[in-house]
Amino acid sequence: MESITIKDVARICGVGVSTVSRAINNHPDINVDTKKLILETIKTYNYIPNDSARNLKRVDARAIAILVKGITNPFFSKMIKIMEKEIQQKKYSLILHHVEDEVDEVEVALQLIKEKRLRGIIFLGGYFSHTEKKLRQLRVPFVLSTISATDLIPREIYSSVCVDDFKESYKMTKYLCELGHTKIMHITAHEGDKSIGRLRLNGYMKALEDMGIEVDQELIVHMDSMYEAYSMENGYEITKKFLQKGKEFTAVFAISDQLAIGATRAIIDAGYQVPKDVSVAGFDGIDLGRYYCPRITSLKQPVDQIAKESIQTLFEAIENKNKHEHKIFEGELLEGESTREVKKG
Repeated sequence: MESITIKDVARICGVGVSTVSRAINNHPDINVDTKKLILETIKTYNYIPNDSARNLKRVDARAIAILVKGITNPFFSKMIKIMEKEIQQKKYSLILHHVEDEVDEVEVALQLIKEKRLRGIIFLGGYFSHTEKKLRQLRVPFVLSTISATDLIPREIYSSVCVDDFKESYKMTKYLCELGHTKIMHITAHEGDKSIGRLRLNGYMKALEDMGIEVDQELIVHMDSMYEAYSMENGYEITKKFLQKGKEFTAVFAISDQLAIGATRAIIDAGYQVPKDVSVAGFDGIDLGRYYCPRITSLKQPVDQIAKESIQTLFEAIENKNKHEHKIFEGELLEGESTREVKKG
C-alpha cells in the first residue's frame, strides 16, 4: 500500500483538508460523525501525520530501527549493545523500540518508517507469521535476527540471520535421549507460535521419533500467557503446575535458558534435586545460565556473530535493495551441571 497524504484522506472522506486537520488535532468545532469517519480512514490507510513539513526536513534520514520483542531477555541485551556499536560506526542513528508480545511489530514498523524516515529495520525476537502483502508495505530493507519466518513469506523480500532452530532443538533432545531420558518434558512457546517455538517443538518431536521414543503430548507444555513470555517466572509457574499433576518425567528441555532456570527453581522448591531427580536443559547460552547453581546445560547461540552479521546484512540490503541473504549459524551444546545420565530401561 502506497503512503497517502492528508489530501488523500480528505478526498476519501469527502471533506476539506482543514477538516481532516481539525479531526487530527481534536478540535471541538467538527461534527462527531465526520470526525469518526476521518479517524477510521486514517487507521484503515495507515496515514501517519507529520508535525509539519519543516520538522520533516529536520528528521535524520540516516536512521536504523531495532524492534525488540522480549527486551528484558539478557540474550537480547548483549545483541543490542553490539548492534548499536556497529550502527554508530556506520554513522547512522539507532532507534530502539520495545514491542509488547500482543502488539503487531509490523504495524509499529510502518509507523516508524513514516515518522522517522528509516533506512532499514532489524526485527529482533518474537515470532514472525505476517502475510507477504503486509510485509511488502514496509518498503525499506529489513532483517529478521534470531527469528525464523514461516514458509508463507517469500525469501526474496527479506533477509535473515539465525541458527537452525529445528536442527539445534533436535541436537539438544537427542543429547538428553542419549543420557537415557525417555520422558522429557518440553517447555515450548504459545500454541499460536508458528516460528521459533514451532520449529524447536518439531525438532524435539523428530529427535524422539528417530530415537525410537513415542511422543507423549502430555509432556509438551506451552508457556502461560499470564506471564511474560520466555521469562523465569513463566518457567517457574508452568513447571510448578505441571508437577502438581503427578506426571512422570526425568528431564526438562525448555526453549530458553530463562524458562529453564525458572523450571529448575520450581523443581527444587517442590523438594526434588537437579540433576539427581530431574535433568534440565535450556536454549540460548546466556551468561546467567553459566553462573546459576546448578550451571544450566544449554544450546548456545553465537550472539556476537549473529548481531554483527544482522547489521552487515542490513547495510548490504540498503545499498542494494534487491539483495537478500539468509545466514544460518551453528549452535554449540554446552554441558553444565543440570543434566546427568540415567539408567536406561
